Amino acid sequence: MNEIDLEKLKYPIGKFDSSVEFTSDYVLGKIEEIVSFPERLKKQVIDFDDEKLDTPYRPGGWTVRQVIHHCAESHMNCYIRLKWTLTENNPIIKPYDEKLWSELPDSLKMPIAPTLSLLEGLHFRLAYIMKNLSQTDLEKSFIHPENNSEIKLKQLIGLYAWHGNHHLAHIMNLKKYKTWK
Repeated sequence: MNEIDLEKLKYPIGKFDSSVEFTSDYVLGKIEEIVSFPERLKKQVIDFDDEKLDTPYRPGGWTVRQVIHHCAESHMNCYIRLKWTLTENNPIIKPYDEKLWSELPDSLKMPIAPTLSLLEGLHFRLAYIMKNLSQTDLEKSFIHPENNSEIKLKQLIGLYAWHGNHHLAHIMNLKKYKTWK
């Protein structure tokens, strides 16, 4: 597998574009993608058996099971970051090691049904808060200490809509490659 193919497998929808204009319409559209993510994910994996769930989406990549659990973990962090940003002045968030989290027993072996349910409730809450943000709220930001970057809430919304779509594309591409229904 050449470098270009591997890059396409890693980023099937491309990398997140933070240079877009975060207009009201853009933000509302991204919130709708966040709303629909749990159902779109569930539709793709609901009939997967353990063999399919334990298949990596690319060479050296996570299994489908790990990807599903990662989405819940990452989006829980999004929820906490959103709440911190709304209640503190430009907080420095705590990063986490997603690779190490993906190697814990719950990510490697746990059934996906509880995680799919968690995502439904979590995304309902995320969307509820996001839909009620004012223009002032959307401009509030937090600091990510890994690269000392400032991330505004309107960017966070775009990023997490992309994140869900990114991992959903991993699963859909694997299904297509393996000719799974």
